[in-house]
Amino acid sequence: MDSKEESSSSEHEGTRERGLVYMWQAGCCSPNPERLPGWSGKTVLQAALGVNHGVLLSDGGEVYSFGKLPWRSGLEDAYVNCPILETALNGQRVVTVAAGSFHSGAVTESGVVYMWGKNSAGQCAVVNQASVPEPSPVSISDSETSHFLPIRILQLACGEEHTLALSLSREIWAWGSGCQLGLITTTFPVTKPQKVEHLAGRVVLQIACGTYHSLALVQCLPSQDIKPIPERCNHCSQLLITMTDKEDHVIISDSHCCPLGIVLADSQSESCISCSSLETLEGKSVISGHNEDCQKALTEDHTLLVAEYDAASMFSNSDGQEDSGISSPGNPLITDKIAVRQHLMNPPENSLNESEEKQINPEPEQQPQEEDRIACLPSPPGPGTSALNSLVVSCASAVGVRVAATYEAGALSLKKVINFYGAAPSDAASPSSGGSPGVDGPKDSREEQVKLESMQGKKSSSLVDIREEEAEGVCRRLSLPGLLSQVSPRLLRKVGRSKMRTVALTPTYSGEADALLPSLRTEVWSWGKGKEGQLGHGDVLPRLQPLCVKSLDGKEVIHLSAGGHHSLALTAKSQVYSWGSNSFGQLSHSNSPTTVPRLAKVCNDGSIWNTAAGPDYSLFLVDGEDFQPSLYCSGREESGEGAVLSDKSCLKSPTLLLSCSKLGYISSMAAGGSNCLALVDRNVMGYIASLHELASTERQFYSKLSAIKSQVLRPLLGLDNLGAASTVQLLQEMANMFSKLCYLIGQHGASLTNFLQGLKEVKNVAIVKHSSLFLESYTEYSTSLTNFLVMGGFALLAKPAMDFLSKNQTLLQDLSETSEEACPLVEVLNTLFFLPIRRLHNYARVLLKLATCFEVTSPEYQSLQDSSSCYETLAVHLGRKRKEAEYTLSFWKTFPGKMTDSLRKPERRLICESSNRGLSLQHAGRFSVNWFILFNDALVHAQFSTHHIFSLSTLWVEPISEEIGNTNGLRVTAPEEQFILISSTAQEKTKWLRSISQAVDQALKGMSDFPPYGSGGNLQRQEPPISRSAKYTFYKDPRLKDATYDGRWLSGKPHGRGILKWADGRVYSGMFRNGLEDGHGEYKIPNKILNKSDCYIGYWKEGKMCGQGIYSYATGEVYDGSFQDNMRHGHGLLRSGKLTSSSPSMFIGQWVMDKKTGYGVFDDITRGEKYMGMWQDDLCQGNGVVVTQFGLYYEGAFNGNKMMGMLTLPNGDTIEGTFSGEWGSGIKITGTYFKPSLYDLEKDRPKALRKLGILAVPADEKWKAVFEECWHRLGCEQPGQGDRWKAWDNIAVALTTNRRQHKDSPELLSRSHAQTLESLEFIPQHIGAFTLEKYDNIKKYLVKACDTPLHPLGKLVETLVAVYRMTYVGVGANRRLLQEAVREIKSYLKRIFQLVRFLFPELPEEGSTIPPVVPVEIKERRSFCSGKSNSRPESPEPGYVVTSSGLLLPVLLPRLYPPLFMLYALDNEREEDVYWECVLRLNKQPDTALLSFLGVQMKFWPTTASVLGENKKVLPNTKDACFASAVECLQQISTTFTPTDKLKVIQQTFEEISQNVLEILHEDFLWSMDDLFPVFLYVVLRARIRNLGSEVHLIEDLMDPYLQHGEQGIMFTTLKVFLKLIA
Repeated sequence: MDSKEESSSSEHEGTRERGLVYMWQAGCCSPNPERLPGWSGKTVLQAALGVNHGVLLSDGGEVYSFGKLPWRSGLEDAYVNCPILETALNGQRVVTVAAGSFHSGAVTESGVVYMWGKNSAGQCAVVNQASVPEPSPVSISDSETSHFLPIRILQLACGEEHTLALSLSREIWAWGSGCQLGLITTTFPVTKPQKVEHLAGRVVLQIACGTYHSLALVQCLPSQDIKPIPERCNHCSQLLITMTDKEDHVIISDSHCCPLGIVLADSQSESCISCSSLETLEGKSVISGHNEDCQKALTEDHTLLVAEYDAASMFSNSDGQEDSGISSPGNPLITDKIAVRQHLMNPPENSLNESEEKQINPEPEQQPQEEDRIACLPSPPGPGTSALNSLVVSCASAVGVRVAATYEAGALSLKKVINFYGAAPSDAASPSSGGSPGVDGPKDSREEQVKLESMQGKKSSSLVDIREEEAEGVCRRLSLPGLLSQVSPRLLRKVGRSKMRTVALTPTYSGEADALLPSLRTEVWSWGKGKEGQLGHGDVLPRLQPLCVKSLDGKEVIHLSAGGHHSLALTAKSQVYSWGSNSFGQLSHSNSPTTVPRLAKVCNDGSIWNTAAGPDYSLFLVDGEDFQPSLYCSGREESGEGAVLSDKSCLKSPTLLLSCSKLGYISSMAAGGSNCLALVDRNVMGYIASLHELASTERQFYSKLSAIKSQVLRPLLGLDNLGAASTVQLLQEMANMFSKLCYLIGQHGASLTNFLQGLKEVKNVAIVKHSSLFLESYTEYSTSLTNFLVMGGFALLAKPAMDFLSKNQTLLQDLSETSEEACPLVEVLNTLFFLPIRRLHNYARVLLKLATCFEVTSPEYQSLQDSSSCYETLAVHLGRKRKEAEYTLSFWKTFPGKMTDSLRKPERRLICESSNRGLSLQHAGRFSVNWFILFNDALVHAQFSTHHIFSLSTLWVEPISEEIGNTNGLRVTAPEEQFILISSTAQEKTKWLRSISQAVDQALKGMSDFPPYGSGGNLQRQEPPISRSAKYTFYKDPRLKDATYDGRWLSGKPHGRGILKWADGRVYSGMFRNGLEDGHGEYKIPNKILNKSDCYIGYWKEGKMCGQGIYSYATGEVYDGSFQDNMRHGHGLLRSGKLTSSSPSMFIGQWVMDKKTGYGVFDDITRGEKYMGMWQDDLCQGNGVVVTQFGLYYEGAFNGNKMMGMLTLPNGDTIEGTFSGEWGSGIKITGTYFKPSLYDLEKDRPKALRKLGILAVPADEKWKAVFEECWHRLGCEQPGQGDRWKAWDNIAVALTTNRRQHKDSPELLSRSHAQTLESLEFIPQHIGAFTLEKYDNIKKYLVKACDTPLHPLGKLVETLVAVYRMTYVGVGANRRLLQEAVREIKSYLKRIFQLVRFLFPELPEEGSTIPPVVPVEIKERRSFCSGKSNSRPESPEPGYVVTSSGLLLPVLLPRLYPPLFMLYALDNEREEDVYWECVLRLNKQPDTALLSFLGVQMKFWPTTASVLGENKKVLPNTKDACFASAVECLQQISTTFTPTDKLKVIQQTFEEISQNVLEILHEDFLWSMDDLFPVFLYVVLRARIRNLGSEVHLIEDLMDPYLQHGEQGIMFTTLKVFLKLIA
């Protein structure tokens, strides 16, 4: 090959010569190809030829024209030898060109079409212009979407008077003249591009134009998109299939012929009779001119067709046939009635015999190519199967051999009938090879010849006596004696059912491959004039709209070429089908009908990969020796002087153009009028040769795989008694993977063919660009094949397939490339199916050859090197997998049969086993037998007839240290077992340790079928991780028996997050530690009686519920609180029932060992009672308080069913004594009744009336469990006893843990909250003396900590708020509980302050003063008494007093304020009503009147007031204007919470009053209480504070004692005096 490369490249002019243009005269016996004269040598990417001109596309996107260019100015009669540049396209990068007979077209990179040349028929899309001298843009837009949205074009095709364009959305646009446009119009020319609507919605892959016909390559619809077969004709509503029950037989016929004529489209019924395809019934000419034909057909009278219609004289290839899926291309419209009748009465004697012989012994090239389904057993008809065929198959299967035995003389056997009706449409479309007459008549007798050919096709495809057809109406039918009379409908339905699933040998959709590579699921559609049969429909009728060429279905056509009056279709198997005019032998087959596609015979090996069609000749590009393409030509041949040779000499075999083949590596060619053109690449550094080698071998490889699929795999699948269902399923799976791989190889071959005609950039080679697709497909096929091998599939096939294998031994040896005649047939079959794996080595070798053509440092070299390494690695890996499968198969042959059935699995592979006594069990019995077998997914311990399987995913192995004494021991750990294996030698120990470790690691990775691509398979294997994720079902542990765990493991025990499911329905999902539930988790226990589940969500410890959690019972109760040892223990809340249930209640308090013990609050919602007190063993025991919704208040001691204490009635009367019984059912009372209203003075009342609150639970005894839990979270067993640093560590751990848990749910954790948590993790450091700044830092820290429940202090505050609201809201909102509520808040402050001082020990005690470190800068402040500025204080500034209320009330009180203030409002309700009535009454007066009434001195009366920013004079009727700023200031007291804040508001109010008076007097003054009090009284009245009394009492109860004697204390006293006066 090297010498040939040198000879072929000796004339190259550069280092990389590609796209060289050579031309020669068409039809020459010995052509002399020559370079274009004057051509500059630019690389040509594409060339197109017309009748007398041509266009070239250079690699720079430039377009050149040559030849006769009469449309150009000044070149009307000249012949341009040197290509000239089309300057009108400068600046436009052209990507493809096309040439019609006398016009040209180009498509730019942006998808714009340019046309120029002859325009007499509108083929250049220009109006009223005979020719277009320069390339002009063509506007293509979709009127359905927008006129302004241009359509981008991918491909262009030109005929003589029309042009087609393929858009980016895979739709066809047409313009020009003639029915070849495929448009629904009679107005020509069409100068505005219109969409071919008949193919709208279909994916068109390629278009081609002949002189007056058009072709389209269309992708098949997915199976779910295929429409069901209609029962009636879409146009005349007649039945498509009829049955006639005769006396002795039944006739099933599909002879429907639409009376409206040949229908060209299902959806265009209006055009069914308006086609130029109908010949008149008087034998008139069909085609005279495109305009005349189209207009004539539309104006022809409809009644003429119906009147002269006769079933005996017409074979209609109507849409009825097309829809029903019956392909009978040999049924044209016969116009000569007499000739037809004579033909029917005198059929050729050999027609039926030839048909039988052809179907029984088909030629290899005529075998059905539509290998979509395998018919193991009868299957239901698919979308493309005729309903008639299905019915015939069902009936024939039912009657069995009886029908065949009683069939009339001359009929076929039952098997032949079923074979015919169950075959693909292409079978019926293939006429007998010897039944048609030769073409030896003159040109004017072509019509008659085509009719005879069509009739011959009709005879060859019919299975019944033609004389019966004439008698019964001249139709294709099946006559079976007694068919329906002897078979019951029930039996027909039964045999019609599918008994077995079929396997798709050609994938209907291959996913990613179809999206990345050319599709092989294609159809050929044709339309236009068909007088020469160039449309391929079996007739000579024209078609106005595209019609599918049914006989090419399933042929995997990948390229179309259209000549003058003939068509070529290239398939993925490197075969060419040709049809149309064969007057000069351009179809490459003779003595055959030309109206249907037939297989062209170009050369012996059939390796055609490109075609071109001229006016009356065809060019074929064939793989030659050493993969260098050879060029063949068939058709018209001329002598040296140009004279046409005799007709007989024209019909010879295709001729090899030797001189053209020696030019170099031809990548593409073009055929024009009298010239041919070829683009040639010179082989530089072997690059082009390597590419052709890859493409050629891939096409050959696909042909071989297709042969294996059709000639071996399909017959095997059709055999009976293939064995068990599992074996058949594995065989079907392997067949499916084989078909998928075969389809991918065919796509790749087509892709390489397209690649050779393009830029040939190595990065676009499919096996480099989409390597993962090929690697995965080969891996999947190898996996299915080795699985079949392991299960002994090939041995099981030996018996049922022996007859088939022995008859086809030579075929199998040829396909498997084995020459040993003595080799067993099963081994040959094994080798045959492993043959595709060897292709990977060829990929690696060719890619490596391509890499040597580039510099080592180039990215192309690296890419090719990596890809080559990947394919070689996979080849070695799959070879290793085959050896493993064969090793496993040999092991199963020697393994005991009983265990084989349970252990043998398709995906299981043997790694090693201990039959050589190399491994034994420690402390095994003397006579025990222990056999250890290591598979790729399990370790099996076999003993006599029993065995145990250890899953590798939950197996841990480690060598035993030498200190123990067993130097050759291995410790194997499983979830429920641990044992020691003793090896015979150190080498045996190392072998088993490495094997088990690698097997475990591989099982955990789950990618045993995928090698480390590119690494050469030499990656160092890592030890399997100790911590891993796996699934396991327990079988020993009593607590976990039959439970399945799926989650994390550590050394044989569940450790980490996982899910545990018991057989009884219990489920735990959460954290594990050392095999037990530990941490946060969710536990569900089904309740079969209630048909619901108990659910616990919370924390666990050592397998038990421990810590905070929520338990939802199936009964509806919900417990939210603390647990210990699976019991409620600590503080918790129990909700029983709902508000709508019969007994709703709620308890919040302390639990001990699942019982209420300690302080708690029980709210009986049904009775409207609330108990607040002590509990013991779920009973009220000790001091407590009971309040009811009716105002009763009981306070006392509880003991069993008796109460001793005081009952206060709503009116204030009290009963002191002993109470027994239950509320609402009668209570027995023994005691004293008191009526406080009888005593006017407090001192006169008995002491018993002043004991309210004494018998209640002390505030410090309440909620001890809540505070104890907080101390426990800090790590302290007792309050105040523990390590402070340990407490801070616990806080940091809690915050960090919770923050990490919330990372999985970021929506639960805002950004500000996350920042708060992050800041709280840092421990505050206080070094040196305690200062006010450090005090403020502690205060800020507490605010942050109490804002998040993740902090222990925040959780404490949250719980305290919950219990406080639970106690004093609802029924608990009783005014007699006010003092209890205040004491409880003070207790909270004291106990929380103790916690804070534990965390911050440098914080001073309660009441201590923080001294200032440096002299405090005295701020200028306004003296309240004088109203003027005073920078000298009357006394030195004291230090800050530390109090629990000052530190904690700002944090706690805002959360408790609503229930607390409600109690104050209820307790002061009577005083508040008196106060408010007075306020409303006095506020009716104007300002001056009110000031006068209150006794305010005139000098303090404001004369002007600010109203809406304007100073206005105070008039007698002015209202709410005086002292407005002071009034607004005092109103803010209702918006504050803490007493400190409220006192500040009062102080600011007095300062505002002084400021207003100062502005009035314009001089300094000193306040006296006599002057101040009336003014302050006015301000308070105008402030209209609704519950001022409650505000005052709250301040009085909770204010710091040290404030009572200061300035704020005096002001507060003034406010209290006002209230007493008002009340």
